[in-house]
Amino acid sequence: MYINSHLHHYHGTEQQPIVSALSQLLLAMLFVIALILYIIAALRSNSNKPWPLHRTVCGCIGVVSAVIAVAGPLASLAHTNFVAHMLSHLLLGMLAPLLLVLAAPMTLMLKTLSIPLARRITRILKSWPSRLLTHPLFTALLNIGGLWLLYTTNLYSLMHESVVLYLFIHIHIFIAGYLFTLSLLYIEPMPHRFSFVYRSIILILSLAGHGILSKMIYVQPPDGVSLNQAKLGAMLMYYGGDMIDLLLIMILCSHLFRATRPRSDLSIH
Repeated sequence: MYINSHLHHYHGTEQQPIVSALSQLLLAMLFVIALILYIIAALRSNSNKPWPLHRTVCGCIGVVSAVIAVAGPLASLAHTNFVAHMLSHLLLGMLAPLLLVLAAPMTLMLKTLSIPLARRITRILKSWPSRLLTHPLFTALLNIGGLWLLYTTNLYSLMHESVVLYLFIHIHIFIAGYLFTLSLLYIEPMPHRFSFVYRSIILILSLAGHGILSKMIYVQPPDGVSLNQAKLGAMLMYYGGDMIDLLLIMILCSHLFRATRPRSDLSIH
């Protein structure tokens, strides 16, 4: 079931197939270029010390997930079908960021760059803007707050009328999801670190915000979305989001276990 016919039709990407295709191509190319650079860096790293294969696999699957969300049949259908839109949201804003954080691209980059350049990047990572961008509270507001703005205002309908806004929102969804995941899972070099308890509280509050929003969508659809589509999309957002969040929780708890487990003294006296 599609958007109600009596509601306004989108006049942006949907009515201009060439522009829509170009916007999809642009978004897809950003991820493909990033993956190519990642693989090149991994191959360079292998000449000294092998880069973990599982991180490369996570990076590849993460990029594929993001590309499926922004280009191709799913992305085209998402203009008129809210369930397809929500599936692309889960892929672009949750699954792809989690997998790409597990791929540890910053660590790989620091391993392959020259020492002077790596030191400059390390200084940037220690700066106050970096502290803000990786603060769990800030990233949670950026991530969950952005979704609330998208689905409780007219941004969702406007997104389909403006190619620029469409590109901006999709880039924001990915970056916000990536920074949020990065601020919770300390896989990359993180000079500004927060306790497990603090990160867990932020995660719990974010899960609550995500769940409440999905329930609001269930009863009060965004502009231009039928009630039946809203219900299906909200259920996908709620249960699909929980599945991805469960993976995040498991990884976070495994990090705590490794950090706090007793270490056996294997030295021989």
